[in-house]
Amino acid sequence: MVSKDEKMGWSVSEMAQKAALDIPDGAYVNLGIGMPELVAAFVPEGREVIYHTENGLLGMGPGPDPEDENPELINAGKKPVTAIPGSCFFHHADSFTMIRGRHIDVCVLGAMQVSEEGDLANWSTGAPNAIPAVGGAMDLVAGIKTIFVISRHNTKTGDPKIVKKCTYPLTGKAVVDRIYTDLAILDVTKDGLFVRELGPGVTFEYLQEHTEATLRRYPETASRES
Repeated sequence: MVSKDEKMGWSVSEMAQKAALDIPDGAYVNLGIGMPELVAAFVPEGREVIYHTENGLLGMGPGPDPEDENPELINAGKKPVTAIPGSCFFHHADSFTMIRGRHIDVCVLGAMQVSEEGDLANWSTGAPNAIPAVGGAMDLVAGIKTIFVISRHNTKTGDPKIVKKCTYPLTGKAVVDRIYTDLAILDVTKDGLFVRELGPGVTFEYLQEHTEATLRRYPETASRES
C-alpha cells in the first residue's frame, strides 16, 4: 500500500516528459490540443523535433511571452505560438496533404477511451447533448505513422479510460501505438496491452484494478512495490 504522504503516479508534466523522451531525433510531430501540447516543452537538449500544426505551419516554436503574442500566429487550438528559424507557412489543404500523405512521423493526442486493440475515441461521448470536437483527429490517426495517446488513466468519477471495447464513437480503429497515463506507460501490440513502465508507487495489481482492459507484463518488467 502507498501511504497518504507518498506520491502515486506521474504529474501531467511528468507524463508529457515521458512522451517527449520517446520521440526520435529529426521527427516531424503533430501535437493535439490540451495535454499533448505540453510535450513540446520537454524535448531533450540536442534533439531536433519539427512541430507541425494542421492550420498551416511547419516549424512551430514555443508559446511567446504575452507582450510578443501575434493574433495571426496561432496553432490549431487558436493558442499563440512562435515560428522557429526555417519554418514555413502553407494552405490548410496542403497541411492535410502532409498528414494524409504520411509525411508526419508522430502524433500525440488526448483520449476519452482507448481499447485494448488500440481503438481510439477522442471526439465525442455520443450523448445527445454532447458537443462534438472532430477537428483533424480522423485524418491524423489515419495518416500519421506513430500515434501516442496521453491521458489521465481514469475519469474524474473514477471510470476507466483504458477499456476492452470503446463505447464512445471511434476516431480510428487499431491506431494507437503507445499510451501515457498518470499510472503507467502501455504498449499496444497485436498480442494485447503490455505495461512498459509503472508510475511511482503503482503496482501491477493496482493498475489492473483501475483498468477495464486486460494488461500483460513484459518478461523483464518488474512491478514497483511500495
